[in-house]
Parts: sequence; C-alpha cells; structure tokens
Amino acid sequence: MPIVYGPVPSWRLGKSLGVDLVSTFGKTCSFDCVYCQLGKTTHPLTEREEFISLRKLAEELPQVKGVAIDYVTFSGVGEPTLASNLGKAISLVKDALNLPVAVLTNSSLMPRDDVRRELALADVVVAKMDAPTDEVFHKVNRPFTKYTFEEIIRGVKLFRAGFSGKLALQMMFIEVNREYASEMSRIAQQLSPDEVQLNTPLRPCAVRHLPPKDINTIRQAFSGFKNVVTVYQASKPEVRPLNLEETRRRRPAEGR
Repeated sequence: MPIVYGPVPSWRLGKSLGVDLVSTFGKTCSFDCVYCQLGKTTHPLTEREEFISLRKLAEELPQVKGVAIDYVTFSGVGEPTLASNLGKAISLVKDALNLPVAVLTNSSLMPRDDVRRELALADVVVAKMDAPTDEVFHKVNRPFTKYTFEEIIRGVKLFRAGFSGKLALQMMFIEVNREYASEMSRIAQQLSPDEVQLNTPLRPCAVRHLPPKDINTIRQAFSGFKNVVTVYQASKPEVRPLNLEETRRRRPAEGR
C-alpha cells in the first residue's frame, strides 16, 4: 500500500500530494467523529507510535519529484500526529522535494510538547475545532483521547504562540453544533488563526451536511476575522461513496 498518494484536489490547499504516515487498514484515530467520510474508527489510539519507517517513506519520494503540486499534505486514513516520527518525516519531505508542507490534525494531541514541536516544522497546520463545550465535543468528535476539551484548546493556544507558519482553524458544522457559531467564533478569537475554514461534510457520511444558506448564516458570526473561507466558496469535492478498498488506495487529503 503506497504511503505517498495523489495529487488530489483540496478546497483548502489546492493541488495536494498526500502522505499517510499512519497507513493502516482501517482508520486509526484518537477521535471517532460522527461526520467522518472514512466511517467508524477501526483502531482507536491515543498514544504515539511508529507506523511507517522513514526509510520506506524515502523510497517513495523520488517517484513524485517534479510533480506540479501546491502542498505536500500529511493526512490519510488516520490522525497524523499519532505517528511518533512525524517531525522527522516533515524534514525528510522538505529536504527531498523542496515543497511546502501542510498537516491536517484533529488537535487531539496538541497538549503534548513533542507534538507541538514537530507540527511547528510544517509550513501550514490545519487544526480541527468543532465544538464550543466539552459536552458538544463528545457528541461531535467522540474522543478517545485522555485530554479534555479545555486542555486541547490550551494546547492550540501554546502552539499558536510559538508557530511562525500559517495556522488555519477548521470548524466542521453539522446539525449538532449549528447553533453554536457565536460561541465557536469566540473560541477561534482566543486561538488567533491566520484563517478560519467553515466546513460541512459534502462527502457521504453518517450525518447530513448543512446547505449553503446555513453556512452563510454561520459565516456572519465570523465577520470579525480577516480570512474566512467556506467549503461552498470552492469547487465541490467529488460526492460519492468510497468503499474501504477504494479508500485504502485513494486516501483523500480532505480526509477530515
């Protein structure tokens, strides 16, 4: 199963070459989000470990050298920060391809010093924040992590304070949290992102997406931010089911 995949279109990052540093059969994650296009979390995990060696990653990089892309994106079928060699892998990719690196993270391990330090090696970090309270956090993200919602927020704050790259905050809106836009905007203000991304699940999943008019209403709560982008402003991603075998082959960079 290839570690490097794509390029694939990303409404947030343009043309994206994916790197799946977890690369397991079935989703390995610290969350079991109700809206995840990959379905239920097959392998719940909260502690970091090495899944893919740097040697294996290095073997695949020459095959994509010279490919026209905007970013190399660490994502895939799992939470990238669960890979204990993430920092070294980011450095390896930068040295080998001389391209900007993005990481899509669910923020669950942001309270850890080592995770914040390794994420800081990326050029862009897209961090998830889908709730205003611990109660809604458990309804939407269904975490396995030992960290509380408040601890995760503090972790993102600490990361923002020491990160010189671009921090984008992704907020996924569904029926459960649609009425909390103002509260989530206040949390976003605390985190000082360079960009706020307002999302709703357009790919098939277990919950319904919100229509454009609802996302436009939600966007009004974020009028105080300089850079706000919604999924409906960009070209819609392909909307069709992916079976598990296809997911293993394709692993969309928009996996969360």
